Amino acid sequence: MTGMTRYLRTEQTMAFPHGRLIAVREGAHYVLAPDGWDHLPGPRPRHAKPVSREEAEDWCESEGWDLNLLDEVPTPS
Repeated sequence: MTGMTRYLRTEQTMAFPHGRLIAVREGAHYVLAPDGWDHLPGPRPRHAKPVSREEAEDWCESEGWDLNLLDEVPTPS
């Protein structure tokens, strides 16, 4: 894995009561979706808050996501 990955969590909504997990890698934003990481064009979502890797792992566990996904954030080309 090259480059450092940071994580963010969006605000809670009715559709996503625990928010959504976003990864930032080399300035590109990705949201965790059922089929893996989807690129989010544009700037960081306005109300997304930084979370630690441990908090991202806790979020994955509580949402039933595979923790290995945190190591599979794409590298922007």
